[in-house]
Amino acid sequence: MQRIDKAIKNCPAPELRPLLLAASRAAVTAGFIIRELYPRPHTIRMKGEIDLVTEADVASESAIIASLAEDAPGIAIMAEESYLGEAVAEQRAWIIDPLDGTTNFAHGIPVFAVSIGLLDQGQPLAGVIYCPMQDELFCASRGGGAWLNDQRIQVTATDFLVQALVATGFPYDIHKYVDQVLAQTRSVLPKVRDIRRMGAAAVDLAYVACGRLDGFWEFALKPWDTAAGWLLVEEAGGRVTGFGGQPYSPFRGEILASNSRLHPLLIDALA
Repeated sequence: MQRIDKAIKNCPAPELRPLLLAASRAAVTAGFIIRELYPRPHTIRMKGEIDLVTEADVASESAIIASLAEDAPGIAIMAEESYLGEAVAEQRAWIIDPLDGTTNFAHGIPVFAVSIGLLDQGQPLAGVIYCPMQDELFCASRGGGAWLNDQRIQVTATDFLVQALVATGFPYDIHKYVDQVLAQTRSVLPKVRDIRRMGAAAVDLAYVACGRLDGFWEFALKPWDTAAGWLLVEEAGGRVTGFGGQPYSPFRGEILASNSRLHPLLIDALA
C-alpha cells in the first residue's frame, strides 16, 4: 500500500492512521474481486423494481467486512447488502458500499467504486473510494487532506456556472421523484457547461474532489453512497451541504457538493 504512504503520513491524528490503512486495504481487496468478476456472466437479483444486486456486491461486502474485522476490530459496521436497520448514527461505525454503480457493473460499463467511510457520531473521520477498473484509490482523513493514489488532490477554482461541469443522479424509485428530478435538471442545465450522469455517487464525489467535476447533487441517497466522498470533497477544499446550504448528514438523503465557489449559485439553481 505504498500509494497511501503520503496520506497516512499527513494524517494528523495517530489513531486514525491504522484505520485509514485498514479501509484502504479492504477497498483494494474488494476491488480485486470485483475486477475479476467483471468480464464474467453475472448472477443478478432484484431488491427493487430497477435496483440490482450481483454476486460481486455480495462477495465484495464479505471481503470488506472480513478485512476490517482483522485490521480494525470492534467498530460497528453499516454495509449496504447486510444492513438490517441497526442504528449507527450515534456511534463510531464503518459505512460501506461494496459496489456503488451496480447497474453499470451489470451492463459492462466500467464506472463503479468501492466506498468505505468511517463516521463518529455522524461526523466523518476517514474515507476511501476505490475505482477498480481504473486502479484509482481516493482517500482522506480529517485534517489530513485528500489524495488520489500518492498525489494530493483539490477541487477546481471555477467561479461561474457557465464554465462548470456538474453531475447528478436519479433515485431507484424514480417514479416518486420524477417531477423534482426534471425541475432541477431544467433549472441547472441551461446555466452550466454540461451535466454528467455517472451512475455512482461515490465516483461523482471523488471526481469533484480531484477536479474532474465542479459540482454534484442528488437526493434519495443512502448513507453508504456518500459517507466516504463527503470527507474527500471537504478535505480537497470543497463544500458539502444539503440543497439549501444546511449542514450535511448522510442520514438525510440529499447532497450538494461543489468546489465551494459555486456553492451559493448551485443552491439558488436547485431552490
